[in-house]
Amino acid sequence: MTDFLPIIAFGFVLGMRHATDADHVIAVATIVSRQASVRGAALVGATWGIGHTLTILAVGGAIILLDIAIPPRVGLAMELAVAVMLVVLGVLALTGMPRRLTQRVRAPDRGAPLRYQPAGEAHLHGVLALPAHAHPHAHVHAHGDYAHRHKHGHGVDGHGHAEDATPQAWLDHTFGGLAMYQWLRPLIVGIVHGLAGSAAVALLVLTEIREPVWGIAYLALFGIGTVAGMMVVTAAIALPFAFSEKQLPHFNTILRVACGLLSIAFGFYLFYRIGFVDGLFSGQPRWDPH
Repeated sequence: MTDFLPIIAFGFVLGMRHATDADHVIAVATIVSRQASVRGAALVGATWGIGHTLTILAVGGAIILLDIAIPPRVGLAMELAVAVMLVVLGVLALTGMPRRLTQRVRAPDRGAPLRYQPAGEAHLHGVLALPAHAHPHAHVHAHGDYAHRHKHGHGVDGHGHAEDATPQAWLDHTFGGLAMYQWLRPLIVGIVHGLAGSAAVALLVLTEIREPVWGIAYLALFGIGTVAGMMVVTAAIALPFAFSEKQLPHFNTILRVACGLLSIAFGFYLFYRIGFVDGLFSGQPRWDPH
């Protein structure tokens, strides 16, 4: 039994190092770019690590306990899910940029006097606009994170719907108090990453540990190490975002855009490598989980 203890303890160290893999860092950086605090970013990292560990224990444990063989095409397909997810994360990060830019350019200071705004010009809801004519017209406006377009006027009853009668407001009102609503995205990202890496970790365990119970213990410590490592990584990544959120807003926007573009670029790189270099889309897939 004591022969396995150093190997199992080493699993914690390998888990921390595993958190620094390039695809992991890029994925969480895209998510953390929305965080304005280091503490919140660390919690995002912990949530990612929990999702990653759940999949490692479920899939890796099944491979160890049931001695399941993973075909190369299946293994490559699990890794391809990470590439697709990175592209999706990057697109989601970039689609929010126009709204943030609009808010920063057009939103006045809270103490600023009321000003006139030409009819038909896009405005943020909450800024009082006094058009030259009061007939309803169509333009884009925002309610918090939700932006949409419809015909309305600028009178008291001319908006066309209540302030909270939007999909975003309904989601916030219904699920805003649930922790899972706030942390669902990093949890899902961690699960997908764990799915891609679970086979490799399990096969590594099988080469060193033949006892299933100790193999599961190794996976558990590996997962705990991944959680700890990702918390450190996300906290470090969040530092420039947290500092620039109020001090350097334009630089903060550049950082967010850069994270989105990097996530998309790396996702397409993985897609090409897995699909064509490793042969997922060919007749002879080559998969080396080690």
